[in-house]
Amino acid sequence: MARNRYRLVIGNKSWSSWSLRPWLAMRAAKLPFDEINISLRQPETKADILRYSPSGLIPLLIDGDFSVWDSLAILEYLADAHPQAGLWPADRHTRALARCAAAEMHSGFAALRSACPMDILATTPLDPIPEGAETDIRRIITIWRACRRASAGTGDFLFGAFTAADAMYAPVASRFRTYVPDLARYGDDGTARDYVATIFAMPEMAEWLAGAAEEAAAEQSAAG
Repeated sequence: MARNRYRLVIGNKSWSSWSLRPWLAMRAAKLPFDEINISLRQPETKADILRYSPSGLIPLLIDGDFSVWDSLAILEYLADAHPQAGLWPADRHTRALARCAAAEMHSGFAALRSACPMDILATTPLDPIPEGAETDIRRIITIWRACRRASAGTGDFLFGAFTAADAMYAPVASRFRTYVPDLARYGDDGTARDYVATIFAMPEMAEWLAGAAEEAAAEQSAAG
């Protein structure tokens, strides 16, 4: 029996960091899906989300009559359904490290999220960086360096080839590009700088950016 085509409910591409994660993973893994876009920060946003997601949260993956409403859970669901996509490293220890890195991103770095919300089309360096956010930046740089060491220098992503860990950190790469262009100030030896460049060199990220620009142009036109 043929699998139902996935549907992915997401928010605005300029701001919705959680939406970017599963969207990027599915595009990179060549998993076809239909995109359902919800405009955030609008009077009707809550009602529009509740049409699809009883939790009131997006992103939401719809697979037939089954739904998954958390970004990391979506990535795990897809990895289970499509092992050939390689969304987690094959080696057990490396896979555990990738999951640790992804889980720390999922539950942590609140200070960075607050000080540097994703605004993927903007370039607005923040100086000074608040102390809590600086601590988060330094920790993320340390994580990326550890992941790259585990990959033994193969490939350009955290574990060589693209994995779910990269999907989880792609919005962080966006935050760094927008707010923290000089990562060397926070202990980067070039690893983090190169990784940000790797994420933004992805054709899938170019597609997301183009979508964000189209949404921004449409909003400006509607406002004018």
